[in-house]
Amino acid sequence: MEKRNIIKEKSFLFAIEIVGLYKVLAERKEFVLSKQMLRSGTSIGANVRESEHAQSKADFIHKLSISLKEANETEYWLDLLFETKYISQIEFENIKPKIIELLKLLTSIINTSKSK
Repeated sequence: MEKRNIIKEKSFLFAIEIVGLYKVLAERKEFVLSKQMLRSGTSIGANVRESEHAQSKADFIHKLSISLKEANETEYWLDLLFETKYISQIEFENIKPKIIELLKLLTSIINTSKSK
């Protein structure tokens, strides 16, 4: 039985939510900020997936560090979309804890990997 990979699961589910939010923003005719959010928000999980087949511990840490940067950028776009009233308080409060959780998980995994 394969061990659950929480960061892989959560980053994939987050990407699905980001795609859904992007579709909503496209309907609201917001294309520029939402495209940035879509790119960074889906890149988190893509880099987590890449890290599964890392060639070394350093490569693993590097891939997850890219995920962490993308998560940080995604949080920026979400904050900006909220502050500029493109997403509602309800939409923001639904997704914000999820990006915070990903940031914490990624930071923890990277720090643990570096200390081993």
